[in-house]
Amino acid sequence: MVRSHYVVTPGPEGEAVVHPLKPWLRENPDQNPPGMHPDENNSHSLRRGLKKLGWRLQFTQSEVLIIKPDQQGSISYADDLINAEEDQYSEYAFVDIEDSAELTFSLEMDLQAALRSNIEKLEAGLRIIDGGKERTTDAGRIDILAEDRDDNLVVIELKAGQANSKVIAQVLAYMSAVADEDERSVRGIIVAGDFCDRVVLAAKAVPNLGLRKYAYQFTFSELE
Repeated sequence: MVRSHYVVTPGPEGEAVVHPLKPWLRENPDQNPPGMHPDENNSHSLRRGLKKLGWRLQFTQSEVLIIKPDQQGSISYADDLINAEEDQYSEYAFVDIEDSAELTFSLEMDLQAALRSNIEKLEAGLRIIDGGKERTTDAGRIDILAEDRDDNLVVIELKAGQANSKVIAQVLAYMSAVADEDERSVRGIIVAGDFCDRVVLAAKAVPNLGLRKYAYQFTFSELE
């Protein structure tokens, strides 16, 4: 579940006015928490900064309301928005909309780093040839470009969690771009935690495209 963030401020008649968090902070830069900016900080960090300034947080299943105290330091003007039953939702129980994209990006970068260090676990004989960084093509940036034991180029695309049907077109575009640029045969591998049915069916129709699931393995050591 993801939640949207809203700022609540007192209106000219003392009523509660609700604004989307980041647009409001952009329009009112003097209200940003010290050292923060909506273009540089995620919603979780911004709400934490506002909370430190005395703003009240109200959590519901789908929203986070960040309530600005009035000139008397009261938030009673927003009483109609505050529901004790809804506030039972934990501050950390759900992923926030803006944060979810950042979290996905972070997981994919971690996955990429792990795979670069263990590329032969994906397929024996693979060798990374992109110089340790994503290769830029006319179709976009390739997560990992490798070469297999038969000298085929291998485009490797990583997806945190489940891969949806859009990934097929994305990988095929990368493969076509690399084939044109390097004039070599190209294969593709999509690595994800899981695949929707459409991805599985589509991949069966593309002979040079493979799917691989990743899994986590934990190890534990006792501190001496």
